[in-house]
Order: sequence, then C-alpha cells, then structure tokens
Amino acid sequence: MNQQQLQQMRSGRGFIAALDQSGGSTPKALLSYGVEGDAYSNDDEMFDLVHQMRSRIMTSRAFNGERVIAAILFEMTMDREVLGHGTASYLWNAKQVVPFLKVDKGLADEDNGVQLMKPMPDLDALLAKAVEKGVFGTKMRSVIKLANPSGVAAIVDQQFEVGAQITNAGLVPILEPEVDIHSPEKAEAEELLKARILEGLPGVDEDKPVMFKLSLPSTDDFYTELIASPKVVRVVALSGGYSRDEANTLLAGNHGMIASFSRALAEGLFAQQTDEEFNATLDASIQAITDASLT
Repeated sequence: MNQQQLQQMRSGRGFIAALDQSGGSTPKALLSYGVEGDAYSNDDEMFDLVHQMRSRIMTSRAFNGERVIAAILFEMTMDREVLGHGTASYLWNAKQVVPFLKVDKGLADEDNGVQLMKPMPDLDALLAKAVEKGVFGTKMRSVIKLANPSGVAAIVDQQFEVGAQITNAGLVPILEPEVDIHSPEKAEAEELLKARILEGLPGVDEDKPVMFKLSLPSTDDFYTELIASPKVVRVVALSGGYSRDEANTLLAGNHGMIASFSRALAEGLFAQQTDEEFNATLDASIQAITDASLT
C-alpha cells in the first residue's frame, strides 16, 4: 500500500471522480456528452469514444490532485493509455490523483428487496493486474431498493466478504452498498444499512482499512460513526441520480463526507465544446463539488 496515497485519501481536501461507466452505462454517458448512437457501430468504437472523453477530462488543466484526490476507473480504462502512459500511472505521476478500479461485474436480479453483486470468479487475477499497474484501491457496487432486513444483511455481508479478499491483495476497497434514492423506504433502509455496517466493522483489521461509498442520506450527518472510525479511510457520497446542484446541497449537510460523483461531474461537458469551453465548464464543476466536499 502506497503510504503517500493513503495519506491523501485520509486527509486530501477534494473529492473522488467516478470515471468508471461500464458497458451498460457507456451509451448514456456518451449521449450526455453529445455523442449520438450513430457515431459508433460496435462496442470497440464505443469504448474508443468514451476513452477519448475520459482522457479529455483527465488531461484537462482543471483536473489534478489539489481538488480531485482520486479517480475510479473501469477495467478497460485501466488497460489503456493516456498521453502514452498507463492510465493509473498517468493519474498518479502526472496529476497526483490516486487511481481506483471498479471490480464488480454488475448486479444480480433483485431478491429480498436488494440486488447483490454477480459472482466475480476472476477477481484474484484482476486484483493482481491492478497492483501491477499501480492501482491503490477498488470499488464495487450493490443496490438496496427496500428496507428488507435479510436483504440488507446479505448486501453488507457480501461487501465485507469481498472487501477482505481485496485487502488481502494489498488494495483498499471502497464498499458501495447503494440505497436507491427513489426507494419508498429509503430512510428505513439507511437505518438497517448503518446498523449492519457497524456490526461488521469490528471484523475489519485496522491495518487493512476500508472505505465506504454511500447514497446521500435522508438525515444530515447520518454516517458520523463511520467517518470517525480508524478502520475507515474515508466515507464518500454517490450522486445517485441527483443533479449536481441537488447533490452538492445534500452533501454540504454531511460533514466529513466527500463526493464521488460521475454524472454530476460530467454534467455540462460536450464533445463539441472548444478546449477553452470544456476546461472552464469542468473547472467550475470541480470547484463546486470540492466546495460541497469541504464542509
């Protein structure tokens, strides 16, 4: 574990950029960026275009470790290059941005009001590759839709179980049991989620800490106990479908919690913009998300 990167993750004054849209969400990300579906004819061309978008963000003068303390990558992004360097290496060595990797393989069908992560039979090999490429940590997402005690328990237990596999590989996992912001039982689900996390936290080795990426809660400062735990490097918030302004307002009410936004970060960026327009828009977005993260 890189101690300089760990220190940045513990105390850096900024947020995490989520640049990890996978195959299912890439067309929507490109469309929001102003790239229509007829601009590509297969997956290879689609991923080339989204890598161009991500590269444009990463190489922008507005994007650096002073405000963007880390970035989460899709595996294909990690395997590619930015300005002739491996993406993870470029992020850290050129920008002082700590690289993370999305490792989950998507969501299983809903059961007991939740969607667990699909099996990851090749996870050990992926973790070894990530370590070799200079990645610091990982991220994996599952979703809670209803306040079902057995479903929430299964979600949290799976996150901790896979998280232990990741820490044993020398990486810091971001555990992401997302609560659907449209759930009719959102607040109740969050109560169950926090209780189950606090039950599982004693099993985490302080020398192998974890992070959490959680939906912006219905109650301000709801995750204070997690933020204060020495076993938790950082608690970060996902935008979950909120607009950037909505997400920033909610985040500002959660002291010590920082952003890890995807759609909210790229909001307002378009392929057709000049570099000056693109950089100015990205700079304003980064500053607004940073300000909300510094409460």
